[in-house]
Amino acid sequence: MRGLVRGMKRRETVVPAIVLGTLAFGAFVFLWIAGAVAKGSMRAVDERLFLALRSAADPADPFGPPWLEEAALEITALGGYTLIVLTLAVVVGLLLLTRRWGPALYAVLSVGSGALLTHILKGYFARPRPDLVTHLDTVHTASFPSGHAVVGTVAYLTLAALVMRFFDDLRVRVYVAFVALFISLLVGVSRVYLGVHWPSDVAAGWALGLAWASLSWLLVALIQRGANGRRKG
Repeated sequence: MRGLVRGMKRRETVVPAIVLGTLAFGAFVFLWIAGAVAKGSMRAVDERLFLALRSAADPADPFGPPWLEEAALEITALGGYTLIVLTLAVVVGLLLLTRRWGPALYAVLSVGSGALLTHILKGYFARPRPDLVTHLDTVHTASFPSGHAVVGTVAYLTLAALVMRFFDDLRVRVYVAFVALFISLLVGVSRVYLGVHWPSDVAAGWALGLAWASLSWLLVALIQRGANGRRKG
């Protein structure tokens, strides 16, 4: 019993520290990329990485067979607002039906605030979309940061955090977190592959999404700890 208690206390200390470190890392990377984009110093690197996914003979043609382009369009939809809103609505509906008000509010605020922040930053930076090739997906907003990368990362990590609440097995928790990050990675790469984002847009989106999801988790953890302390007092 004592070992179990010590293990729980250790986890209560270690997990927030890891999340805080992730928040700091994501924020640093985003700010560094944003500064480089604002100065225009990312253009050469962006073009080189952007064209690396395309045929040297015809840059308009991305590498791979035709079915890969179709797969990229389907993968990129995983980070689109339509699918994320529908998924979030289903999950929140389930949480409300089971009277889990706190997790439902956490999911809505985490993803919703992430989407709002992305919209504000796109307007602030107003970076044009890549102009080297024809876009293979329809776009309507500015390029930096990638909304699919930011909101997709926040949404899938938030959902992963909700799922991990029900499992104490470390292997399960690692697996769930890995799946969330892997999907976010695929979505981001698909945006560059389809020609609608510069690589730095996506990298900054991943970093910001990671930082925002971490910040949301920490704020909820602090609120819960404060509530538990008042309840015990």
